[in-house]
Amino acid sequence: MKSMQCRARMACAALLLSCSASASAVEAACDGPDAVVLHPAAQATADARAYWLDAGSLRWPGKPVDGRYRLLASADAALRTSPGTVASGIDEALALAPAGALAADIEARFRFTGPGVELQVPAQDRGALPHLLQGQLLLVQEDAGGRVVDATHVQHPGALDVLYAAADTDRGPLGATPGDGSTWFRVWAPTASAASACLYRDGTAPASEQVVLARDARTGTWLNALPRDLRGGYYAWLVEVYVPGVGIVRNRVSDPYATSLSTDSTRSYIADLDDPALKPPGWDAAPRPDAAASNTDMAIYELHVRDFSVGDASVPAVHRGKYLAFTDLGSNGMRHLRALAEAGITDLHLLPVFDIATIPESGCVAPAIPDAAPDSDAQQAAAMAVAARDCFNWGYDPFHYTAPDGSYASDAADGAVRIREFRAMVQALHAIGLRVGMDVVYNHTSAAGQAAHSVLDRIVPGYYQRLDAQGRVATSTCCANTATEHRMMARLMRDSVATWSRAYRIDSFRFDLMGHQPRAAMLAVQRAADAAAGRRVPLIGEGWNFGEIADGARFPQAAQGMLNGTGIATFSDRARDALRGGGCCDSGPDLIARQGLLNGLASAPNARSRGQPRGAELRHAADLARAGLAGTLRDYTMAFADGRVGPLSALDYKGMEAGYASQPGEVVNYVENHDNPTLWDINALKLPQSTSAAERARVQLLGAAFVALSQGVAYFHAGTDVLRSKSLDRNSFDSGDWFNRLDWTYTDNRFGAGLPPAQDNGKDWNLLRPVLRNPDARPSPADIAWMRDAFRDLLRIRASTPLFRLRSAQDVRARLAFRNTGPGQDPAVIAGHLDGRGVDAGFDEVLYLLNVAPDARVLALPEEAGKRYVLHPVQAAPAAVDARPRQARYEAATGRFEVPGRSVVVFVVKTGEGTR
Repeated sequence: MKSMQCRARMACAALLLSCSASASAVEAACDGPDAVVLHPAAQATADARAYWLDAGSLRWPGKPVDGRYRLLASADAALRTSPGTVASGIDEALALAPAGALAADIEARFRFTGPGVELQVPAQDRGALPHLLQGQLLLVQEDAGGRVVDATHVQHPGALDVLYAAADTDRGPLGATPGDGSTWFRVWAPTASAASACLYRDGTAPASEQVVLARDARTGTWLNALPRDLRGGYYAWLVEVYVPGVGIVRNRVSDPYATSLSTDSTRSYIADLDDPALKPPGWDAAPRPDAAASNTDMAIYELHVRDFSVGDASVPAVHRGKYLAFTDLGSNGMRHLRALAEAGITDLHLLPVFDIATIPESGCVAPAIPDAAPDSDAQQAAAMAVAARDCFNWGYDPFHYTAPDGSYASDAADGAVRIREFRAMVQALHAIGLRVGMDVVYNHTSAAGQAAHSVLDRIVPGYYQRLDAQGRVATSTCCANTATEHRMMARLMRDSVATWSRAYRIDSFRFDLMGHQPRAAMLAVQRAADAAAGRRVPLIGEGWNFGEIADGARFPQAAQGMLNGTGIATFSDRARDALRGGGCCDSGPDLIARQGLLNGLASAPNARSRGQPRGAELRHAADLARAGLAGTLRDYTMAFADGRVGPLSALDYKGMEAGYASQPGEVVNYVENHDNPTLWDINALKLPQSTSAAERARVQLLGAAFVALSQGVAYFHAGTDVLRSKSLDRNSFDSGDWFNRLDWTYTDNRFGAGLPPAQDNGKDWNLLRPVLRNPDARPSPADIAWMRDAFRDLLRIRASTPLFRLRSAQDVRARLAFRNTGPGQDPAVIAGHLDGRGVDAGFDEVLYLLNVAPDARVLALPEEAGKRYVLHPVQAAPAAVDARPRQARYEAATGRFEVPGRSVVVFVVKTGEGTR
């Protein structure tokens, strides 16, 4: 039998001995096709229905315990295992015995697989397992005559995580590491039978050298060092691996640990991130805002790099849509951000800026958009005709997690430029007082298998991606899911976040679909980020609970209600849905009929909602809005509309607990973000069509007020303050600049830019057309300017007192009380009282009143009688933008309040003034 060990084909005997292949071999391997099948699989079997549980035990779900089972191995993918025949092409075969009792942690990890036969490799054969895993390995069930009954691959992460556990904690950094006159190359590829590094002078030159790597048996890492400092050069990995269903393949692939790249990410850049050449002028001494003392002190503005400046004529043309636009401090956009920072925005969160697979880094095209009617389909047709080749995408398509994306750099071909310009962007934002956060997407990759944009799965096939019961890559996140429950995927996430924290001074992170990741992995990320930054790094994320990991099916998740006590925050959809109406994914008549508190559920029915029962729905929506204002805290108690008094965990939200958080800093409050229709657009659909643009702007301000006055993290979508529209697009991820750009001249909010792209909106076009034609749904420049300035006043109110930013659940329970609750409430007016006595809060008491009805409402609040309430100084000031709060009335003798329609009114008792 051939030995699996012989396939290592090591050209170097000693681990640290540098050697190179011949010139012809370099040309063939390093400059040839990205993938070469060295030994085609004898049969295209690719399923993997069995699981390695550890380094010696397996489970095959659904199989009987009394069968005959063997592991068959082939070094060159020659196995044939047709049912009813004797297997052939075997290099080695291991008979398996029944397994003993499993350790509790292993049983817990693999409970999702369901029951089946559990087998173990005999102790004397276990030493061969690392070599067997480097080739084709099949588990077969045979009959008494040795004929195949069934055969399958075995999902190997359980074995790799045990065999190479040391790789998780190994101090040697993965990737290319130059310094001290040498350059190390390290790639974790435990199932590879050979590995090399191809070296290049730049992003297009032929390979200059092929460095053969040696395998470290303890970690599964292939490594070597050259006695030269190669910083500024480029490299790619060559790995020979078995790919199920394909065979033994030599893949040339970029580095998952790349810190920068060549154009379109074909080659990885060799960088020392501490190199002065990679820092913009003044980087080392540049000022940086202090870390947030608490998550609740954060007021976040979510922004896309390209949206920010691509349409800003005050930015030099070469900087538009680029990192460097943020360094143009006199531009309209930067003046806007500076004003927000002065008013109370503390953090700018950037949509993905890591290396993105779906934005061309050279030669991207700009569509020619025709001048057409506001409800025409011509604009979207022109945009979508080149969507795959234009310069825009949201960026939720990770290619390389730890490298800046090249499409936002002035020169994507130069790996140093990306790094310097990204840092210059951060430096400029820090200089105007904004902390910088970034959106990260470790829950999936843009591709898997042998696809062109697949990186991880071409180096260790079947490890980094989460597989289903058939061995197929799970795609519940919309793309190829990653498995952050596996040691080295968790390490990659941890190392990546640490690099962004340390080398780029990123202040916080928003995790896309964080609920698909283990709670334990996120806690490890928190520790790594804090250590790298030398300060607390807030982590927030989408804690949605769905897919193959839902309800803790595979591990305790980093999802809503499962992060209590961690300080990691999740987005809350409770108040969001109550305020907007309906749910995230409504279509058809529900898109209009399901109104929310903001857009007509209280006293402003639209044409499609008339005649529908509203009373109980309205009161329940008011309770959910209060839950959001109370930080969605599990144990916060209030009177519900149905007459009960209880904790928010007892309030229903679509069959779930409305209250799920243990601390206010574990909740992110929002009413719009990049996903789904903007707030302006959802209100354009749901408000009565006769509603004036000025009144629509007031509705927008109310939506922002619910966020600004809520306990927890305040999160605002860029442009919410300028009435941003995407022309009713529900999913503008690839809709181009036409539907996404921002206007910092405040003349146009982009409503009526044409029917939104057919891909996600076409089924509803007939509903959208009359809305887009409605002139009342298009604001004037005066409406936009009013909202811009009124929003800044809201921020000033939030910043004026820590009562809107309480740091503990105990403080929220002690200091926040809702008035006008229970069965007898007027659900159109949400009233919250904050007690500031005994602390340095700026005010002894605060009473905020949010009237979502179009008409004035009167509240009788006898518990507020006799107090010296005055309008908040921001609203009382002559310069206050919104004059309507000054129309509010308070009768101290009775506690009677008159609240103008569609207004937010904040009354205060100044410190020490007490009662009348």
